[in-house]
Amino acid sequence: MSKISLIIKREFVAKVRNKSFIVMTFLSPLLFVAIGVFVGYLSTMKADQKTIAIHDESGMFVREFKSDDEFKYVDFTSIDTKVLKDSIINESYEGLLLIPKEIAKDSLSNKIQYISNDSPSVMFVEDLENVINTKLTQENYTKAGLNVNAIQNAESKVSISLAKASGEAALKGLNEIKIAIGGAFGYLIMMFIVIYGNMVMRSVIEEKVSRIIEVIISSVKPFQLMMGKIIGTSLAGILQFLIWALLGLTAMFVLSSVFGIQMGAGSGVNAEAVQAAQQEMGGSLALYIKELWNLPIATILISFILYFIGGYFLYSSFYASIGAAVDNETDSQQFLLPIIMPLILGVYIGFFTVINDPHGTVATTFSMIPLTSPIVMMMRIPFGVPLWQIAVSLILLYGTFFLVVWFASKIYRVGILMYGKKPTWKELYKWSKY
Repeated sequence: MSKISLIIKREFVAKVRNKSFIVMTFLSPLLFVAIGVFVGYLSTMKADQKTIAIHDESGMFVREFKSDDEFKYVDFTSIDTKVLKDSIINESYEGLLLIPKEIAKDSLSNKIQYISNDSPSVMFVEDLENVINTKLTQENYTKAGLNVNAIQNAESKVSISLAKASGEAALKGLNEIKIAIGGAFGYLIMMFIVIYGNMVMRSVIEEKVSRIIEVIISSVKPFQLMMGKIIGTSLAGILQFLIWALLGLTAMFVLSSVFGIQMGAGSGVNAEAVQAAQQEMGGSLALYIKELWNLPIATILISFILYFIGGYFLYSSFYASIGAAVDNETDSQQFLLPIIMPLILGVYIGFFTVINDPHGTVATTFSMIPLTSPIVMMMRIPFGVPLWQIAVSLILLYGTFFLVVWFASKIYRVGILMYGKKPTWKELYKWSKY
């Protein structure tokens, strides 16, 4: 055990004293804050207003289009269409809406054209169609002798209120908030695994190429060396994460309170809009806060730590064995895809399945599978997961970790002394049997 502690100390000290580690530890939070400020600045900038020429020979629609900050609609019905098309080619206008004169209103809807140099967005085209459809529908009502105002007044808008079986009020959008919380924890786990798993792999490759590994294994067992590298690198990563969080929060506080700089896309929203939204929500804000406090916060935090450690140790074992099997990072690419795919699958299952059916068969199954459970289970826990399911999932995760460590240590033991040959999956299987 003392040898493992020495290896852990060596790996930890080597990582934290590395110049790139020190630079990125203190530079990364500043880069994230700078990006946040830049995004906030961009969100305050208004896009250039685009001019849309309208040639409406029917005279029915030209007044229906209302200009805004993004688009300006101008009536050019009196100008010949050929001249207008030439103006579009010369980019004098963003686009040209051609509406012919048709006696039969039914045939008009199939002959309207929008001409532009670049393809317009789907939303913009849908907005144009909605304006025209609304006007044609009103004309059809009038033609049929129906009262348009009476029809509009007869329209009903239903707002379904949500309630729990216990009688308490429920809130809309709460599932989205829960999946965002769980997704944030799951994403942190995935990011840590990818970043520091690769760091473990690079460390093994560097020592293998420099032949230092041959000296080290004369004093320690390969299993002890692999575990020491995994734990030492993880401690350095946790320290870096803590420094990032502290520096990032400090920088955001200074920028927002001292300099009055707002960050993120929300900085473009003015105070009046925020106040209006708060008034519209009314008492709902208090209910949202109450619901958030009712979340299993202790379970989320404890589970995050356990899945964080278990997931990292599990995947780092794979990374370490790959590093031992290859001589450079280029050769490792063929083995990395099968490792990364379960992580991507876990994110996909979390965002597209858990949010709709957090206790369904698919979500429950993948929250038990060790390769995906650190991400999927963290997304399920905010919805309320029985403790026995979390316990079973953790037992499977750590049990698989010990199994993988035993399996990976066999590959690691043989691979660290193999040079000059690109390994295949078949050879890795042979190494595991030695």
